[in-house]
Amino acid sequence: MGTTFRVYLPRTVARASQPANQPAALVMSGLVPGTETILVVEDEAEVLNLIVRVLQACGYQVLVAQEGSQALQISREQEGPIHLLITDIIMPGMSGKELAEKLRRQRADTRLLFISGYPDQEIVREGELKDAAFLPKPFTVEDLTTKVRAVLDAKA
Repeated sequence: MGTTFRVYLPRTVARASQPANQPAALVMSGLVPGTETILVVEDEAEVLNLIVRVLQACGYQVLVAQEGSQALQISREQEGPIHLLITDIIMPGMSGKELAEKLRRQRADTRLLFISGYPDQEIVREGELKDAAFLPKPFTVEDLTTKVRAVLDAKA
C-alpha cells in the first residue's frame, strides 16, 4: 500500500533572470546587504553550508565551526569583532548554551542567535539567556536573513 505522486515540470533551457549585481538571497529576501562578521556553529553539514551560503550572499563575513571548541579557537584568533554568534543549541561535546557563555567571556558584545530543530528548548522556554534570539528549524532563507538583521539591529 502506498501513494504515488508525480510532479511534472516544464523543461526549459533559459535561466531565470536576476540582476547581475545582487545575489539570489538578496533578491529573494529584499534585504540590504550586511557587512558584519558572523560566527556560525552547526554540527549538521548541510544546515551549516546553507546558512553560510545565504549569509555570504548577503555580504556578511562568515566564520565557520562545526563544534564549540573549534568556535572558541576561531574567536581567539579573530582580530576584529564578531558581531553575531549563530549556534545550534544541541551539539555533541559542548552545547550551544555553554558555547555562548564561554564566548561571551571573550567577547561580551557579541549578540546571540540560537537555532534548533527542537522548538521546546529549556533555554528558550525558561529565558536563561535573556538577550538571545531563537530561530526554530526548519527555516526559510527569508526567515534566516530577517532574523539575523533584526538581531544585529536590535538595541543593546
